[in-house]
Amino acid sequence: MNLVDMLRAGAAEVLELGGPVVALLIVTSILTLSLVLYKFWQFQVSGVGRHRRLSEAVDAWDAGDRAMALTLLKESSSYLAPILGMAFVGSGEGVSDRTDAEAEECFARLERGLATLDMVAQLAPLLGLFGTVLGMIEAFQALQHAGSSVDPSLLAGGIWVALLTTAAGLAVAMPTSLVLSWFEARMRRERVFVNRALRTAFAPGHRTRSEGTVPGSLVHGG
Repeated sequence: MNLVDMLRAGAAEVLELGGPVVALLIVTSILTLSLVLYKFWQFQVSGVGRHRRLSEAVDAWDAGDRAMALTLLKESSSYLAPILGMAFVGSGEGVSDRTDAEAEECFARLERGLATLDMVAQLAPLLGLFGTVLGMIEAFQALQHAGSSVDPSLLAGGIWVALLTTAAGLAVAMPTSLVLSWFEARMRRERVFVNRALRTAFAPGHRTRSEGTVPGSLVHGG
């Protein structure tokens, strides 16, 4: 028996023991894994968290070196570079609102799918518990039909099969919740960075004046 046949036989046994609830959880886990891998790819391609050139451009702009700031901005491959460029060269009262809206649109694109992960993290344990309740009902029905000749192994076997769905639900929910927390933490850091960058773009020089530093002594962030 090759590996494919072994996996197929194992999956068939699990489905036979757990019933349709386990089958639904298996399908959910496959779809969730696909979504998680896609989000990792999307974050990687967009350069989430990798804004070194952009941070250096913000610091140069804050120090009053406009030419250097624009040069560093052109070298940045961050998805936020066009928004910061709009803030650097734009003028007027509506520019701040426009850049905020553009940033939120980028964040909404990156956060698309996180609500689905949150739903899976919350519903998977409940779905597993639902399967356990159904399994316990079946186990006690079998116990009742057995009448006076009750076999303890019959009840024990029914209980562990019923608990299999709860374990499956938790196995899906726990890693999903961990990955979701990681994605959300990354997005919170992105918002903090953008808020600081845009506020600096519209009100440069405050740090230099308040700290009494020389523009050339500024330390560029990574």
